[in-house]
Amino acid sequence: MHILLVGAGLSCAVIGRTLAEAGHRITIMEARDHVAGNCHTVRDADTGVMVHVYGPHIFHTDDEEVWDYVNRYETFLPYKNRVKTTSKGQVFSLPVNLHTINQFYGKTLRPDEARAFIEEQADTSITDPQTFEEQALRFVGPDLYEAFFKGYTIKQWGMSPRDLPASILKRLPVRFNYDDNYFFHRFQGMPENGYTAMVERILDHPAITVHLNTAFTRAQADDYDHVFYSGPLDGFFDYELGRLGYRTLDFERFTYEGDYQGCAVMNYGEEDVPFTRITEHKHFAPWEEHEGSVCYREFSRACGPDDIPYYPIRQVKEKALLAEYEALVEKVGNVTFVGRLGTYRYLDMDVTIREALDVARSFQ
Repeated sequence: MHILLVGAGLSCAVIGRTLAEAGHRITIMEARDHVAGNCHTVRDADTGVMVHVYGPHIFHTDDEEVWDYVNRYETFLPYKNRVKTTSKGQVFSLPVNLHTINQFYGKTLRPDEARAFIEEQADTSITDPQTFEEQALRFVGPDLYEAFFKGYTIKQWGMSPRDLPASILKRLPVRFNYDDNYFFHRFQGMPENGYTAMVERILDHPAITVHLNTAFTRAQADDYDHVFYSGPLDGFFDYELGRLGYRTLDFERFTYEGDYQGCAVMNYGEEDVPFTRITEHKHFAPWEEHEGSVCYREFSRACGPDDIPYYPIRQVKEKALLAEYEALVEKVGNVTFVGRLGTYRYLDMDVTIREALDVARSFQ
C-alpha cells in the first residue's frame, strides 16, 4: 500500500518505520523545516549546547520494549530530572519531599514525623476533592499549596486552580524521603546526540520519503490507500465546528558565560513572576562540558490560530467540542488520527511511541 503520514514527529516516524519494514511505501508530509516535532533538538552554533528548541523533553518509561526501541536508534545516557523551585526568597527541591518539608518549615522531621505533620496541615474536611485546589489542600495543606502549586498553576493554565479538575494532581504530590528524582520510572535518560538525530535514523529507510515544508490538505487523502494524521484534530476538519482549546508557550532565549542557575529546570511558583520556569539546556547533557550556556524563560498563554499548540485544556466545553469532532472522525474512511494533536490528549513520549507501535502493528 501507498501510505501517507502527516507530520514527522514521534508518532508518524514510528508508524512509518514499522509499516515500511512490513513492505508498504511511505510518504511523510511535514509542515515545518525539520523532523521530530516538538522534541526537535539542535546544537547551538555559538556555545555547542544541545538545545531543546520547543522546551525540554526528558525520556522516562517503565515500558521495556519502548526503551529498547529508542535505544536501537540512539544511545540514551543516564539522566535524572532534579527540578528546583524558587519561592519566598529560597530555593527548594521538587517534587515536595522530606528535604523540602524540613527546609520550608525549619524542622528536622523523620519520615513518620513528617507524614503526621503534613496530615495536621491538610484540610481533612475535604473528603472527595473535585478541584485542583481541593486536592492540594487535602494532601499538603495551605502553606505548601500557596508556595509551590497555586501561582505556578495559575500561570501554566491561565485559570484558577478552583476551576481545574483534581485529576491534574494524579499522584500524591509529596514524598516522605529525600528522593528528589522528579520521575519514578525504571528507565530514564537523554539521547546522546539529541532527539532529532534519533528520529532521522527511524526515518532512514528506502521505503520512506519525507517532504519538509509541505502542508497537508484534506483532499490529498484521496491519493493514498491510507492516511495516518498527527496534526490538530480540529485542523483536519478546517475548524468547521470551532477550535479546541490549547495552551501554548513563548520562549525568551538568553545566553550566559558560565553556569547560570546550576540546574536544568528552575520553577518560579509565585504568581507575580511572569514566567513559569527557566531551563538551562547544557544541564540536560551532563556528560558534556560547555563554557557558554543557553537558557530559556518560559511563558504560558492561551493558544491562538497561528501558535504552536502544546497542552490540550480538556475542560468541559473542550470535551463537548471534542465529542462532536470524534463523531466526524467516525465518518472518515481511510484516515487514522494519532498522537497528541490527532487525539487531543497530553501524551508523554513513551506513551506516544507505545501507541504508535500498537497502531502500526494492528494495521499491517
